Amino acid sequence: PRLSELLTCCARVWIPDAEEVWKSAELTKDYKNGDTSLQLMLEDGTNIEHKLDPKTKNLPYLRNPDILVGENDLTALSYLHEPAVLHNLKVRFIDSKLIYTYCGIVLVAINPYEPLPIYGSDIINAYSGQNMGDMDPHIFAVAEEAYKQMARDERNQSIIVSGESGAGKTVSAKYAMRYFATVSGSTSEANVEQKVLASNPIMEAIGNAKTTRNDNSSRFGKYIEIGFDTRYRIIGANMRTYLLEKSRVVFQADEERNYHIFYQLCASSHLPEYKMLTLSNANDFLYTRQGRSPVIVGVDDTMELSTTRKAFTLLGINESNQMGLFQVLAAILHLGNVEIKDRDSDSSVIPPNNRHLTAFCELVGVSYQDMSQWLCHRKLKTATETYIKTLPRLQATNARDALSKHIYAKLFNWIVAHVNKALITNITQHSFIGVLDIYGFETFEINSFEQFCINYANEKLQQQFNMHVFKLEQEEYMREQIPWTLIDFYDNQPCINLIEAKMGILDLLDEECKMPKGSDDSWAQKLYNTHLKTCSLFEKPRMSNRAFIIQHFADKVEYQCDGFLEKNKDTVNEEQINVLKASKFHLLVELFHDGEKAISPTGQVAGTGGRTRLSIKPDKSREKSSKENKKTVGCQFRNSLHMLMGTLNATTPHYVRCIKPNDFKLGFTFDPKRAVQQLRACGVLETIRISAAGFPSRWTYQEFFSRYRVLMKQKDVLPDKKLTCRNVMEQLVQDQDKYQFGKTKIFFRAGQVAYLEKLRSEKLRVACVRIQKTIRCWLARKKYLRKRSAAITIQRFTRGYQARCLAKFMRRSQAATVIQKYQRMCVERKHYRQKQAAALVMQTILRAYMARQKYQALLREHKVVIIQKRVRGWLARCWYKRCLVSIVYLQCCFRRMKARRQLKKLKIEARSVEHFKKLNKGMENKIMQLQRKLDEQNKEKRLVNEKLVALENTYTTESERMRGELGRLRGVEEDAKNKGNQVTSLLEELEKLRKELSSTQKEKKTIEDWAQTYRSEMEKMVSELKEQNGSLKKEKDDLNRLIQEQSQQMTEKMVRAIAEETQQLETNLNEERSRYQNLLTEHRRLEEKHDDLKEEMNVSKPGHRRTDSTHSSNGSEYTYNSECAELEEGSRAAEDVTRGIDTSLTLKLQKRLTELEQEKQSLRNELENKEDQFLRARARARGAELEYESLKRQELESENKKLKHDLVDIRQSLLGNAATGAGAPGSPAYKVVLEQLNSSCEELEVRKEEVLILRSQLVSQKEAMHHKETMTELSVFVEDVSKLKDAGELKQAYMGLKDTNRSAAPDFHKLNEDGELWLVNQGLKETIRLLEHQLQTQRRGYDSEVESLRGELQNVKEDNNRQQQLLAQNLQLPPEARIEASLQHEITRLTNENLDLMEQLEKQDRTIRKLKKQLKVYSKRIGEMGAGQTEGQTSPGQMVDEPIHPVNIPRREKDFQGMLEYKKEDELKLVKNLILELKPRGVAVNLIPGLPAYILFMCLRHADYVNDDQKVRTLLTSTINSIKKILKKRGDDFETVSFWLANTCRFLHCLKQYSGDEAFMKHNTQRQNEHTLSNFDLAEYRQVISDLAIQIYQQLIKCMENILQPMIVSGMLEHETIQGVSGVKPTGLRKRTASIADEGTYTLDSILRQLSAFHSTMCQHGTDPELIKQVVKQQFYIIGAVTLNNLLLRKDMCSWSKGMQIRYNVSQQEEWLRDKGLMVCGAKETLEPLIQAAQLLQVKKKTDEDADAICSMCLALTTAQIVKVLNLYTPVNEFEERVSVSFIRTIQTRLRDRCESPQLLMDTKMIYPVTFPFSPSSLALETIQIPSSLNLGFLTRV
Repeated sequence: PRLSELLTCCARVWIPDAEEVWKSAELTKDYKNGDTSLQLMLEDGTNIEHKLDPKTKNLPYLRNPDILVGENDLTALSYLHEPAVLHNLKVRFIDSKLIYTYCGIVLVAINPYEPLPIYGSDIINAYSGQNMGDMDPHIFAVAEEAYKQMARDERNQSIIVSGESGAGKTVSAKYAMRYFATVSGSTSEANVEQKVLASNPIMEAIGNAKTTRNDNSSRFGKYIEIGFDTRYRIIGANMRTYLLEKSRVVFQADEERNYHIFYQLCASSHLPEYKMLTLSNANDFLYTRQGRSPVIVGVDDTMELSTTRKAFTLLGINESNQMGLFQVLAAILHLGNVEIKDRDSDSSVIPPNNRHLTAFCELVGVSYQDMSQWLCHRKLKTATETYIKTLPRLQATNARDALSKHIYAKLFNWIVAHVNKALITNITQHSFIGVLDIYGFETFEINSFEQFCINYANEKLQQQFNMHVFKLEQEEYMREQIPWTLIDFYDNQPCINLIEAKMGILDLLDEECKMPKGSDDSWAQKLYNTHLKTCSLFEKPRMSNRAFIIQHFADKVEYQCDGFLEKNKDTVNEEQINVLKASKFHLLVELFHDGEKAISPTGQVAGTGGRTRLSIKPDKSREKSSKENKKTVGCQFRNSLHMLMGTLNATTPHYVRCIKPNDFKLGFTFDPKRAVQQLRACGVLETIRISAAGFPSRWTYQEFFSRYRVLMKQKDVLPDKKLTCRNVMEQLVQDQDKYQFGKTKIFFRAGQVAYLEKLRSEKLRVACVRIQKTIRCWLARKKYLRKRSAAITIQRFTRGYQARCLAKFMRRSQAATVIQKYQRMCVERKHYRQKQAAALVMQTILRAYMARQKYQALLREHKVVIIQKRVRGWLARCWYKRCLVSIVYLQCCFRRMKARRQLKKLKIEARSVEHFKKLNKGMENKIMQLQRKLDEQNKEKRLVNEKLVALENTYTTESERMRGELGRLRGVEEDAKNKGNQVTSLLEELEKLRKELSSTQKEKKTIEDWAQTYRSEMEKMVSELKEQNGSLKKEKDDLNRLIQEQSQQMTEKMVRAIAEETQQLETNLNEERSRYQNLLTEHRRLEEKHDDLKEEMNVSKPGHRRTDSTHSSNGSEYTYNSECAELEEGSRAAEDVTRGIDTSLTLKLQKRLTELEQEKQSLRNELENKEDQFLRARARARGAELEYESLKRQELESENKKLKHDLVDIRQSLLGNAATGAGAPGSPAYKVVLEQLNSSCEELEVRKEEVLILRSQLVSQKEAMHHKETMTELSVFVEDVSKLKDAGELKQAYMGLKDTNRSAAPDFHKLNEDGELWLVNQGLKETIRLLEHQLQTQRRGYDSEVESLRGELQNVKEDNNRQQQLLAQNLQLPPEARIEASLQHEITRLTNENLDLMEQLEKQDRTIRKLKKQLKVYSKRIGEMGAGQTEGQTSPGQMVDEPIHPVNIPRREKDFQGMLEYKKEDELKLVKNLILELKPRGVAVNLIPGLPAYILFMCLRHADYVNDDQKVRTLLTSTINSIKKILKKRGDDFETVSFWLANTCRFLHCLKQYSGDEAFMKHNTQRQNEHTLSNFDLAEYRQVISDLAIQIYQQLIKCMENILQPMIVSGMLEHETIQGVSGVKPTGLRKRTASIADEGTYTLDSILRQLSAFHSTMCQHGTDPELIKQVVKQQFYIIGAVTLNNLLLRKDMCSWSKGMQIRYNVSQQEEWLRDKGLMVCGAKETLEPLIQAAQLLQVKKKTDEDADAICSMCLALTTAQIVKVLNLYTPVNEFEERVSVSFIRTIQTRLRDRCESPQLLMDTKMIYPVTFPFSPSSLALETIQIPSSLNLGFLTRV
């Protein structure tokens, strides 16, 4: 179809735009021929009318389909034009963050201005060996292509890197060189690849500078040839430089810098080694401050100088030369600061003693006077004489700057020469790869000579590029046998002729330079006259006569003629050069001499003369030769450019075009204008144009059939795919010129693929519409049926609901009637009960009132009667009493009267007797008579008296009776009085009770009110408490639930922590194993290298004959345990000793390692035991101390209580005896008692204080011990704490006793007021004596206990001090080291003891060995003497040395079966037949697995049985060396490696099974236990054989990897296991120009068959099942890692359909694992990253929920891998959608907190650490039969 036919409605086109260069739009109306405009709608929805050019009527460019946007190769686009290229680059750069894109044979690299993780060693390994079109575009892919073509085609290669300043040329070239250095390596130990890379920092320091466009811009061009040998390993390099920008040394524009090396020196000027340079800050020097930007952000110039110096050192430039270079550079800076002043208008002068000129002269070693003179003067030569001319200040300054530039150029050339010298090698170079890092096309506002040379070089390179592209196109057409039609392409030969042809611009420039008065103006006029009218490419500006315009291939450039002649001449004052040549500084002289040698074609060196005379005639011949030899800069550049083009034409070029996306160095910012300019300038668009001119789209027949199968009918599909495609194309495209059928491909014109894609999309759209129609119909019917069923269900439920509502209403009505009936009845009953209750209340109140009234009346009557009774009784008693009193009174008065009368009578009688006596003194007889009468009367009186007494007694008795009666009556009266008083009191009490009753009733009411209030409050409080209780219960439940959750979480956390810890320990163990096994790998590599070197030495020395390796190993093993004398006797050749040393040294190291590990373990166990014993002893001691202290405290407490009790008894006794005592307070007895009591109290006080002091000491001791104890010992002190509380109570009792004792003394005076203490004095004395005796006894016991406790306390204090010192030391250490530091002294002591024991053990071992040797010597002597009596006592070793007497050995060997005997001389034959010449295939199929291992072990058992240590060691060493030899010889044969891995493991298991260790003998039979080794412990050799097994395992993995590697990508990614799922997209040029032709397609079945072959081979060889699992796990890891790495580096593989293919392939592999019973080996887990990557390709990638799902799903992928997959995701069909940038940023944000490695690719070289679990054999050794096919007839079964 024509373009106009494709411009239909909704077609998308590109239209020009001033800002974005090209803008996308969509047609809103079909285009018809003749229309002058197009109706378009922009992407923002704006409708515009696009006018067509009426002259050209060119229609706008069509836009490619969306599925083609973002392609790896621009040539894969259906429409090849400028907007398509620009848009594709922008999408890849901005959206996918991809900086590399192919454009045919060109790699377009866009500078991201950000560091990207795509240049690591893992990326290099991923690209190594891959086809260029198979991987995503990368500089490594170009480098790999060049390296591969060099090796395949035997042709030199070139990588041409070009671009603007700041586009990344230098970095790209650097990465290409790094790739070569990494993948090739070097042939010697000289580290040539490192030297090649080390040249980069040197050349960047002296040749790179900061510009406005780039912080590290290369200001020179360079071409580096990297040389390779015949094995394609780097042997050296050579560098050529072009057009150094010398003007930068003396001038820099704003925001630019001089060369980096100047700023590095200034930044390091403060260091002592640079003090001699007298430098300072960069702003102090003219040459470094003009750009006003001395610092680059993020760059440390001091560190950069250190890097530069390291590179100098690596390249062989010593310290003195480095300092010499720095001196020259510092001199240039000082020279720039030399100030030249005007003397007059024609002359200038330098002020005397100029500081900077002095520094310059001192640094370069020249005369200050000469240099100052020739800076301001110049020597002119004429035909006859020479004279000196002064220079004005401007010319002198220019001359100074020219000298600076010249010196720097010489220095630059010298460094380049020495770098090349360091990179040159003596090995013949077989081929090379050149890397050209050269400036791209440049155009500025002011363009001068440098831009002219740069653009001239780019014209030549563009011509070479066009010819190469044209040549490739022609070859492609011829290879496919398509008719060749001449493609018109731009040829820039006219422009090149304009510059370099005869009478061209350069010729005219050189001719003008030779003219004496040549100038830029005259040269410009010559250019106008010569080319203005003859060449269309040359133009003259309208407004200038000193400029010209050249039409280059990229753009028109206007050049200013100013300075062309001066720069082309590049002149410098010769006298200044002569002064420098006369320098005392040897390096400076060497610079200029080297320069002359380089310039002079004859090789003669000009003289070094200093100051010359002024009047002498010049040397005409020398002057003439120098003038003839001196070439202009333009001529030199043209010659070097021709040489470069010749080199490039002789090589296969590879192109890298670097693009600068913006001028502001912003990361991932794309400026379309700048990009288009560079695309036009670098030739990318020209490549596109050439490709588009022919048949740009090219498909293989298979790809076309797979992609467009949907356009074919079933009848069109034929078995021949080519014929099918031809028939379909004829039907679809009528114009035969739009396509061509090649040999293997179909070629399409531009736009045809888009047309086919449109047809395919339409077909798919129709099919989709049909599918949608059917599905929508099905969905609508399903929805209708669902709605109908829902409606019926709703109706059913509604009717049921209504029926239920009706029934509910009826039930409610009936219930309401019943409720009303019962409610009314309840109301009536309530009213009746209320009335009844009211009537009863009223009756009760009335009756009560009446009863109370009646009761009150009765009570009053009763009380009145009682009162009357009482009153009447009282009145009667009163009357009776008055009467009685009156009667008594009357009786008394009467009796008194009678008594008075009798008394008066007696007195009268007395007075009459006295008178009679006086009258009758002499009447004695009468008196006597009277006396007798008186006596008689007295007798009568006595009788009367007796009678009276009797009467009186009777009267008394009666009176007593009467008195009793009277008393009784009085009592009765008193009772009556009391009763009367009681009545009164009762009445008062009754009144009081009434008052109390009223008050009680009031209080009752108050209480009832209060109770009511209280009840309500209590109810309220109870409710609140209930609520609080409920809330508390709820909180309790919540807390319980929280506690349970926390406990569960803690449990889970602990489980997780334990799992993590276990996993970490497993990881550490695996890392340690991996590290150890890597060391073994390195050791094996060094051994192989050592063997190779020895072989080379043997080849170089044909006269030297190499002895057999077994002899050397035998000798070495024999010398392993021999004495020094035996070592000297057993010395052999150098190579034998070298090989022996390796094995013996390995054994020694392994033995020492085992001993150290055992010693460490024993020390650790002993330390743990000691620590446990120490803790137990300390706990026991502490428990005993605490028990003893508690007993002491209990005794003290009991005694104190006893004393207290005694004192209380004393007080009570004193108080009890106080009433009867007669002692006074001041009596002696009282004082004695008080003194004794006071002394007792004082003794008790002293005793108490001592007890308290002791307790305080014990408490302090316990606190000190508490700080030392760990948390586990806290429970020991619980009982002590409780006892301390009891002690506190005891203290309070003591204080109370003290107060009692102190207060008892003053009470004694009160107690002894009546003298009662005197009576108890004697009893107290005895008591006090007893107390004193008890106190003294207790004090003596207490003193002894205190002394013992003090001794113990002192010991504890000393121990405490030591512990505190250790604790203080421990506190200064980190927590991890405290335990070790605290136990260090114990470890040291134990270590010393262990060392002493080890020394004793070594002495005993030496003694045993010496005795064994003596025993051997004696046994030999006895055997020689032939003493038959000693046969039963000889050692078993005698049988080997003395076969003449085999009497005893066979007799003993009858009891030991399963051994093979061989002679010593047959050992070589045994190793040869059993190892070196054994064919694994026959042994594996016909014989038992592991037969060689069993045979070797049976031979070893016999050597052990006869106790021949030399035979044992030589057999083991020969076996190990022979296995290594066969593996080195046939290490690439999987069957051989697997066979010897199985046999080595079986041999190792046999050594363990029959070693005698109980750990390995658990599964042995009784017979097998009898076959254990009896004399030798081969634990050391077990380790050596284990290491050998590890090496064989690694060799096996490497062998498998080499076999699987070519299959993985093809079978897992490229092959369509599910046919028709993934559609093939259009491919670019790179895919069809792959380096290696198709070697056959591998499928998933190929991989599975290979895995099955591996598995069956290992099973046949008897490999341990656990080892097979580890091998399979490693296989699947390699498959997963390689597949994932290729997926991450291939954009064409990241699609939904490819994800489905990968998951299907993984499921097939899992099925294979399930069939083989290997699902638990961990192989499936190694595929988890690949599975998650496949799932990531298939899941939705739009919303935040999708992002969450991806983050939770892709746990085995790193963030970088996830983002990479999302960036690479490419829709294969138009129905798929791309991943938006915002979604990728969301993923990055959510994965930001992940702690993981930033590495993008998986490490395919990683090998899991292997283990060899012990697997005992049930095979009995005595049953093994040796087949004759092994040729082992010399072995004898024993």
